[in-house]
Formats: sequence, C-alpha cells, structure tokens
Amino acid sequence: MFIKIHKSLRTVIAICDSDLIGKKFEDKKRQLDVRENFYKDREVDKKGLIEIIKRQSIEDASFNIVGKESIQIALELGIIKSEGVHKIKGIPFALVLL
Repeated sequence: MFIKIHKSLRTVIAICDSDLIGKKFEDKKRQLDVRENFYKDREVDKKGLIEIIKRQSIEDASFNIVGKESIQIALELGIIKSEGVHKIKGIPFALVLL
C-alpha cells in the first residue's frame, strides 16, 4: 500500500492499495482519481500502515483511503465503519474526519 502525509491546517493521510495508483474510476455521479502525486510517497506493509494510522489518529488527522486492503485495515482498526465505505466501479473508498 502507498501512503502520503499531507501537512496543512489539519494533517491528511492519503492511503491506497498499490495496484490502484494512477487509475481513475467513474460512475454516473462520482469520480475517483487515484493520483500518484496525492497518494504515493512511500510503500508500507500492513504492520507499517497500522502503526501510522494509530499514531496519526491520535494527532486528529483526516484520512483518505482507497482500495480493498487499505479499507479492510481501517475497518479492523475501527477508524471507519462499514456504512462509511462507498464504492465506485467496485473500488471501496472512505473519507475520515476524526
């Protein structure tokens, strides 16, 4: 999975499954553009992602999460609930404001 931490007034943690980088998904109402410049900084494994999510959730960060594996980890950690997960063309995504 790829992760990129954006620092601004509020830290935004962008997370996506590695195989989705550079792809765009659209339905009739929405578009999901998994841009490299937003999501790709470093690649992490499940353990590394869990550590980052735990640390950043304490810091009151926001999360932008795309992909089955990334969403599953966020669900396991409890930062999102299944009803907060949406899909475009079968690709799950969630936006989290803690």
